[in-house]
Amino acid sequence: MESALTARDRVGVQDFVLLENYTSEAAFIENLRKRFKENLIYTYIGSVLVSVNPYKDLEIYTKNHMERYRGVNFYEVSPHIYAVADNSYRSMRTERKDQCILISGESGAGKTEASKKILQYYAVTCPASEQVQTIKDRLLQSNPVLEAFGNAKTLRNDNSSRFGKYMDIQFDFKGAPVGGHIINYLLEKSRVVHQNHGERNFHIFYQLIEGGEEDLLRRLGLERNPQQYQYLVKGNCPKVSSINDRSDWKMVRKALTVIGFNGDEVEELLNIIASVLHLGNVQYGGEDGIACITSDTQIKYLARLLGVNGAVLTEALTHKKIIAKGEELISPLNLEQASSARDALSKAVYGRTFTWLVNKINTSLAYTDDSYKHYSVIGLLDIYGFEVFQHNSFEQFCINYCNEKLQQLFIELTLKSEQEEYEAEGITWEPVQYFNNKIICDLVEEKFKGIISILDEECLRPGDASDLTFLEKLENTVGGHPHFVTHKLADGKTRKIMGRDEFRLLHYAGEVNYNVNGFLDKNNDLLFRNLKEVMCMSENKILNQCFDRDELSDKKRPDTAATQFKASLAKLMEILMSKEPSYVRCIKPNDSKQASRFDDVLIRHQVKYLGLMENLRVRRAGFAYRRRYEVFLQRYKSLCPETWPNWKGKLSDGVAILVKHLGYKPEDYKLGRSLTHTDTHAQMRKQNAIMLQAGWRGYSQRSKYQKLRTSAIAIQAWWRGILARRRAKRRRQAADTIRRFIKGFIYRHKERCPENEYFLDYVRYSFLMKLRRNLPKNVLDKSWPKPPAALTEASEHLRKLCMQNMVWIYCKKISPEWKHQMEQKLIASEIFKDKKDNYPQSVPKLFVSTRLDGENINPKVLQSLGNEKLKYAVPVTKYDRKGYKARPRQLLLTANCAIIVEDAKIKQRIDYDALKGISVSSLSDGLFVLHVPSDDNKQKGDVVLQSDHVIETLTKIAICADKVNSININQGSIKFTVGQGKEGFIDFTPGSELLVAKAKNGHLSVVSGQILSF
Repeated sequence: MESALTARDRVGVQDFVLLENYTSEAAFIENLRKRFKENLIYTYIGSVLVSVNPYKDLEIYTKNHMERYRGVNFYEVSPHIYAVADNSYRSMRTERKDQCILISGESGAGKTEASKKILQYYAVTCPASEQVQTIKDRLLQSNPVLEAFGNAKTLRNDNSSRFGKYMDIQFDFKGAPVGGHIINYLLEKSRVVHQNHGERNFHIFYQLIEGGEEDLLRRLGLERNPQQYQYLVKGNCPKVSSINDRSDWKMVRKALTVIGFNGDEVEELLNIIASVLHLGNVQYGGEDGIACITSDTQIKYLARLLGVNGAVLTEALTHKKIIAKGEELISPLNLEQASSARDALSKAVYGRTFTWLVNKINTSLAYTDDSYKHYSVIGLLDIYGFEVFQHNSFEQFCINYCNEKLQQLFIELTLKSEQEEYEAEGITWEPVQYFNNKIICDLVEEKFKGIISILDEECLRPGDASDLTFLEKLENTVGGHPHFVTHKLADGKTRKIMGRDEFRLLHYAGEVNYNVNGFLDKNNDLLFRNLKEVMCMSENKILNQCFDRDELSDKKRPDTAATQFKASLAKLMEILMSKEPSYVRCIKPNDSKQASRFDDVLIRHQVKYLGLMENLRVRRAGFAYRRRYEVFLQRYKSLCPETWPNWKGKLSDGVAILVKHLGYKPEDYKLGRSLTHTDTHAQMRKQNAIMLQAGWRGYSQRSKYQKLRTSAIAIQAWWRGILARRRAKRRRQAADTIRRFIKGFIYRHKERCPENEYFLDYVRYSFLMKLRRNLPKNVLDKSWPKPPAALTEASEHLRKLCMQNMVWIYCKKISPEWKHQMEQKLIASEIFKDKKDNYPQSVPKLFVSTRLDGENINPKVLQSLGNEKLKYAVPVTKYDRKGYKARPRQLLLTANCAIIVEDAKIKQRIDYDALKGISVSSLSDGLFVLHVPSDDNKQKGDVVLQSDHVIETLTKIAICADKVNSININQGSIKFTVGQGKEGFIDFTPGSELLVAKAKNGHLSVVSGQILSF
């Protein structure tokens, strides 16, 4: 087994059976430590796999690893969970016997992860079709859904299973997974309403709040803050670093779709989850001890989400209905009773919904092929581990009872049954001592005298029964049991650490103190009749299935929770006993969930209570391979000439001759009364049979190869002929093409004819392909490939169409603001392009809507404008008609006129109708003249103005006054009217600096300097 392994794989020993000092617990733990430090978390005890939780991701679960273990002998490769999965699968296929894989260990040891790895292995390695792939996907996707609704963070484990799960994977005769079935056990419903400090409620609540879409949360009436909900704040742990609720929510939604939930079912399911949170926020008040609900907000949400009448629900949450002698009596509840009724309803709704969810998954996994009803099964048990908390209640009692039963099963199927077999076969055997926990199982489940029977009796008896009377009855009934202790029965030292309301059980895994408070209520698990009636009237289809109306008419008292759990465990044991088991024993390396930390004390405790040392001693002392004489002979008779082909004598004599022929040493085997026993080393001699099989397979494969070779030669000859004919055909076609191309080139300048049509078509095609690759990129790109003579006209049409298309695309992308800007720029271009020197500098500058905002214009001016809307405002300099003195002014444009303003005073108003024209020089200065009629008494003459933004200003005036064609661009000088028939002149000359002054001839002289205004 070791020869094919790498040096790293050989750290320690891979099978504890090979441990030299196999009786030493210290050597056992040291071997675990060595392998754990090298991230070798798997080790065998014979066929039992021991797994240590690494608390980190390891790269040993890839598809390549799966292929490495697929179909390989159990001991040929290093220990792995895949080896156990593959061994069970092959045993199921070859022996046609149902298998089961039992995964055990305490909370946080990695049981759930182990079960997921096994499912993933089967999903990847088993044969698949489209229908089978659907089942595979549903099997895998059932995990995130059940974890969301059934797992929670505890003090020991961030993803602790708060329910037990047994899954049957069903395989058809081809070995493909075709169906599945899940059985769930004892969901910890009390977690819905209460969590210990440092723990959380079920994952789904936090996933919904953290990952739910805003519209979904709004519809459900939820806020994205778990602190707002009473059922989520008791553990004071809304966030966990190792859990990403948002991504888990997405995974759950996807999984629900894969499993087959439709939109309405998902909506109704989420309504129920949200309603549980709203139930927790129902607050009670009241006087004289009578409870009433203080706020209607939560009731409104509950009525809508649950599909019930709000008033009826309110009545049910504050009163209880009693039927006595056929009469219905309504009794009000006090505050404590009302709170308990609310919590009971929350637990019942969530618990029954979880059961419905499991049934829904089972429906989607059901094997529906009627043509072949027989199928093989591999069972997978992933059930809660042994739990010891600071405060242990009814749930921990049931969980630990379940683990006791599983440990008893392990003892029955390994330690006890194996030793009894040796004794029955008459083989000399030194018994291995081990602790048989049947005494503890009897203490819990024995009829009439067990703890469960006493608990049920106390729940059902009339009178004033309470948790403390239950404890007293336990003391009186089982007080003398060596594995039972209470405060009253304990010695002085023990009393110091035990409460008066506690009892202690000495489990196989250690001592656990259970607090009896709440035992009776949780065991009864009763819901008031009127609350059931309300739920039966729900319009929510899921709740309608969860709360059957037949419950209301059934007068038989339902079984208690403990009795139901005990019965379901008994059925589980029957299922497991009917299958061939494989074991995975999970170990938790430390309590702090830290990677690479190995706690000797904690691991020694687990090794002890899991019975690993006893299991090792039995495996080491016994024989790993046992077969009945007839089976052994039938399988290996071909290895010996004396037993082949048939053995006529006594079966035991035939087996003796066979093993002697194979050269077995006496210590390697024992012959019992009906079985052949060989040890682990002797079993390796089966390689002889493997060699024989290899010889036959070689002969078979050689014959098959010869046939395939003959067929291949025939196919190759036929295929080569096809390829040769294809090549000849391509060559002929190539020669024809070249010939036509040359002839077309010779006749290219002539009219279209058979000799040149191929060439011309090719030229046109080439041009069009070139054009396709070199189309203009934008409207400013004027490039265009040169066309051949025959396509000149078509090329021009294409160029115009291309330009129109680019213009259309460009215009489509233009926003209204940019369109307005472009319209202004277009007008400016029409007026000033190639006419005024500073126009080119204005092109890249955007025109603004105004150069003066409301704060820069005097309020009195704005008031005097009245309803006239201001379209543009700009600061300007006005030159007097006499003396040409520069004065700062503001030019305001409205829809009807241009207004010149000095501070708070309107100096001049020029109606657009009265505006004769506008003059401006061709140089780069910013002066312009507004011409008005000389006979207009309201006007004193033409207005001479200067603007730093002359292009923008004149464009705005032209647009507002509709005077685009009235702007005159003059060279040299501008003549304007001063008033009373007098005229003035402005002379423009180029220069280095802008200078405006009155010349000696009385004209206004403007020296245009560098380009400053635009």
